[in-house]
Amino acid sequence: MTTPLSGTVALVTGASSGICEQTAVALAGLGADVVVAARRTDRLDALVDRISADGGKALAVAADVTDEAQANDAVAAAVDRFGRLDTVVANAGVMLLGPIEGADTTEWRRMIELNTLGALYTAHAALPHLLAVAEQEPRRVADLVITSSVAGRTVRLGSGVYNASKHAVGAFAEALRQEVTQRHVRVSLIEPGAVETELVSHNNPQVQEQMAKRFVEMDRLQADDIARTIAFVVTSPRHMAVNEVLIRPTQQQQ
Repeated sequence: MTTPLSGTVALVTGASSGICEQTAVALAGLGADVVVAARRTDRLDALVDRISADGGKALAVAADVTDEAQANDAVAAAVDRFGRLDTVVANAGVMLLGPIEGADTTEWRRMIELNTLGALYTAHAALPHLLAVAEQEPRRVADLVITSSVAGRTVRLGSGVYNASKHAVGAFAEALRQEVTQRHVRVSLIEPGAVETELVSHNNPQVQEQMAKRFVEMDRLQADDIARTIAFVVTSPRHMAVNEVLIRPTQQQQ
């Protein structure tokens, strides 16, 4: 049976957990051959086994996309294995919150390098391949999806550099969209609000406690909610580009 992404290839970064683990499963279920990239290879191998057990094709690639050479290699591995690249989901990211005064600036560098430069390096490496397949069957369109955050729109006390990293990604995505949209490469920005993933666990205990209090009575989004949104974006008809999606839990105000 033909499925919406049959005959296409997708690369998903940050795929060892959370949103992009679920996105990889969703895209494989829609017929794409999927390349999953992240640093934690044990989790990637388990994800490939899961996709394969469901009848899909997948390849695990160990990559730290903060290193431009490794981002390039991840794209090259996808093309070498499957012969093309139609969809890229640049999702690798980290959220390290806290005040600017007295901050550990190594956390700043980690966020800028992963959230911003990692997405930029991935997009830069993938773009020639996306432009090529946008003129080819079966879909004659290609997709670059960049995961940002509600933090890319709304600035909050205690998340200044995280906000900065996500605002930068939004500006980049819009500039690139204008550059390539007439060649049928769609650039889409996904901006989730509070999602129940391990992202918060990377923070110090004080920040984790504050976040737990903030969301204690909120039904947070699930990773699959965002994966289904991304699936909708990349299976939209050729003439339709979903440029930006802000998706919050119903109870989230900011």
